[in-house]
Amino acid sequence: MTQTPIPYLFLRGGTSRGPYFRRSDLPEDRDLLSEVLIAAVGAGHPLNIDGLGGGNAVTTKVAMLSPSEHEDCDIDYFFAQVAVEEREVDYRPTCGNILCGVGPAAIEMGLVPAQDGETMVRIHAVNTGAVIEALIQTPGGSVSYEGEAEIAGVPGTSAPVKLSFMGTVGSVTGALFPTGNIRDVIDGVEVTCMDVAMPVMMLRADAVGLTGYETAEALNENKAVFARLEAIRLKAGELMGLGDVSKSVTPKIAVLAEPKDGGSIAARYFMPWACHPSMAVTGGQCIAACAITPGTVADGLSVGLEGQPAPLAVTLEHPAGLMEVLVDFETGADGVAVKSAGLVRTARLLARGEVMVPAHVWEGFQTRTG
Repeated sequence: MTQTPIPYLFLRGGTSRGPYFRRSDLPEDRDLLSEVLIAAVGAGHPLNIDGLGGGNAVTTKVAMLSPSEHEDCDIDYFFAQVAVEEREVDYRPTCGNILCGVGPAAIEMGLVPAQDGETMVRIHAVNTGAVIEALIQTPGGSVSYEGEAEIAGVPGTSAPVKLSFMGTVGSVTGALFPTGNIRDVIDGVEVTCMDVAMPVMMLRADAVGLTGYETAEALNENKAVFARLEAIRLKAGELMGLGDVSKSVTPKIAVLAEPKDGGSIAARYFMPWACHPSMAVTGGQCIAACAITPGTVADGLSVGLEGQPAPLAVTLEHPAGLMEVLVDFETGADGVAVKSAGLVRTARLLARGEVMVPAHVWEGFQTRTG
C-alpha cells in the first residue's frame, strides 16, 4: 500500500471550509498528526495543489471530533489551522466558522443522535476550553441543509445553525484585557487587546493610514501595512502573555472604523497574515465586545450601542457584507462584563469519503500495529 486512506467529511462551515475527521482515525502523536494534516491539506504550496486546501487560510482548516470527555458536553472539537504556503500547523486558536459545521458533522458521523425537528449539540472547544451550544435543524431525524438563512460571503441560503458561546471571556489568556489595560500604545499606535472567544489586537484604521473600508484584496496587496501591523502584533502577543507569536495565528488583528452601511461598526479582520474575506465568528465576538466597552479604541466609532440594554445586537460591517452578533452582558462598577455571545450561521456537507495520505507520511493504525 502506497497511500493511507482516512475517512472524512468535507463541509463548509460559515465562510470557511475543510475536512472533518474523527479524532480516533488520526494519530495521537502531535508531530505525526501535523505531518498527516499537512499532507491532507497540501500545505507548502500557494494553491495547495497536492491536497484538499484551497490556497487560502479560510480553506486550510481542519476539525477533529470525538465524544466529549466532559459530562456537560456532547462533542470535543479539536481545531487545527494548517498553513497555506508553509508546512506548519497551529493548534493554539479555534475557529468559529468551522465550528458551525461541527454539529452537523457530529450527527452525520453518528456521534450525536438526531432528534426530530431540532437537535441541540453541546460542543467543547478543546483548543480554548469554551463551551458552545449549537442548534441544528434535523427534521425527521436527519440533518437538513435547506433553509432561508443567508450569511454574507456565501451564495444562496441554507438551514440556520444557531450558536451560543458560553463563558467566552479570557478564552486563551484568562482575562478580558490580557495586558491589564483597556488601551496600550505600541510603536506609537493605540491598541486595545481583548480576549473574548479569541485574543484580538484592535486599532483604528486611520492610525495606520487606512480608511477601514478597503477590500480584502486591496489590503492583502498592501505589504507595508502588513509589515507594520505584524511588528505591532508581535509586541502585543508578548504583552498579552502569549510569548513569541511569530509562528502563531494568535493574537488576530482587527482594524476598526465608523460604520457606513447601516451597521454598528466597520471592521477588517486579519488572520493575521491575510485579511479575512468576510468575518471570523470568534473574532467577530471579540470585536462586538470591544464595540460595547467604554474606553476601548472603538469608543467614538460605534453607532447606536451606547446605553442600550442587554442582550444587544452588534452589526459588524466586513468586506463581504454584515454579520450580527448578539451580546449578553452586565454593566457594573468595573465596566462591561460579557456573559455570552450568539449568532446565526450556516453550514453544508460538500463531500464524504477518504482522503489519501502517502504511506511514507503515515502507514495508519493497522499497518503500524500489525
